[in-house]
Amino acid sequence: MKKALVCGAGGFIGGHLVKKLKREGYWIRGVDIKHHEFSPTQADEFLLLDLREKQNCIAALTLPDGGFDEVYQLAADMGGMGFISSAECEIMRNSALINNHMITTASDFSVPRYFFSSSACVYRNMQPGESPLSEDDAYPALPDNEYGWEKLYAERMALAFMRNRGIEVRIARFQNCYGPEGTWVGGREKAPAAICRKIAQAEDDSTIEVWGDGSAIRAYTYVDDLVDGIYILTQSNVREPVTIGSSELVTVDQLVTTAMQVSGKKVQVKHVEGPVGVQARILDKSRIHSLGWVAKYTFAEGLAPTYAWIDDQVKQSESLHVYE
Repeated sequence: MKKALVCGAGGFIGGHLVKKLKREGYWIRGVDIKHHEFSPTQADEFLLLDLREKQNCIAALTLPDGGFDEVYQLAADMGGMGFISSAECEIMRNSALINNHMITTASDFSVPRYFFSSSACVYRNMQPGESPLSEDDAYPALPDNEYGWEKLYAERMALAFMRNRGIEVRIARFQNCYGPEGTWVGGREKAPAAICRKIAQAEDDSTIEVWGDGSAIRAYTYVDDLVDGIYILTQSNVREPVTIGSSELVTVDQLVTTAMQVSGKKVQVKHVEGPVGVQARILDKSRIHSLGWVAKYTFAEGLAPTYAWIDDQVKQSESLHVYE
């Protein structure tokens, strides 16, 4: 039985990844600074540890017998554009500390294989109609935000350890993941969750506010597809960074329309000033497709269970005004 450490197991993607690895027959230790907010962990063991501290990374990797076969490093200080645009110092400091300590400690413990979760935020801003960027087109580097700069640095650090210390590193650049059991309120939620929440809270024919003019383009990736891609990549021989994401491009206005369709509601949209991020990221997926991975869920197919889960969370809330 393989043993894996999942850092960030109390988070959205990390929690789903634990479930995926358990289905694959792994023994799992999950680690996070917090328990999962919405779903009891399926990890065989869960430790509450702040991975910004070196000694906690040592504790996370210490086993009474043998060591871990794989480490999945997803722990980070992150959120949607509202958070990313307002917490630059925290993002740069906290995530850099975690990534420095974890790759160093994993190397010291002779972990054979190390997965690092990067982000499509490492790529530059794009305009609609541009040709797709490959992974190599992340250079010359021009990320739109500090979250992307930290991810790019962490990528380079992990690759340096692979070149110099013999640890096999796999790097995935995630594109806009969404699905049930993710943050949906509080300022760190991403656009699909925020729009679903607003529509779930709204009455028919009422008005919701949406940041920007609605034309920004994204490739939204359902969480089940993403964790399948993580697993396939980690088991592969691909040593270069790999973008994982759907090839279906969706504007913010299309996101709102799709959420209305799955909800059965009709609301009006008021576009307001707010942090939107880049206009578009149109990325080539040839590298992950070469491993046999393709997104199984269309955006509408993935948004239906996402909306249903968020709608249920709203209905369970004591009062809607708490979440405004």
